[in-house]
Amino acid sequence: MILARPHPSNRGFTLLELLVVVAIIGLLAAYVGPKYFSQIGKSEQALAKAQIESFTKALAAYRIDVGAFPSTEEGLAALTQKPAGAAAGKWQGPYLTKAVPADPWGRPYIYRVPGAKNDYDLLSYGKDGQPGGTGDAADITSD
Repeated sequence: MILARPHPSNRGFTLLELLVVVAIIGLLAAYVGPKYFSQIGKSEQALAKAQIESFTKALAAYRIDVGAFPSTEEGLAALTQKPAGAAAGKWQGPYLTKAVPADPWGRPYIYRVPGAKNDYDLLSYGKDGQPGGTGDAADITSD
């Protein structure tokens, strides 16, 4: 009597082969993961810079119409809704098509009049939400 051997194509993977594949996937994830997340941080900073630039242009248009920048109390909301203190007929807004969004980290932008160096300060404290910092935590300002 002759015993039939199983076809090699019916064989499954051995545990060792599966462990090797899992180890390779783990190494790739360890290599690619940090690079991917650093790109996310860079894109958040780029978004914050673009939004601040947009607000800066809207603030310039506001100043041309009204004659002064919005006060700290009026804030950036003055770019979308006429402030109570604005002279009749001067405010020609809205200067932004949408409400002022939070920064990419979910916190409101900081707007102060007068500014430390310029007529106003417009900034985001970055990922950490604290003044100063480097990398993802660096402040993004209008200067």
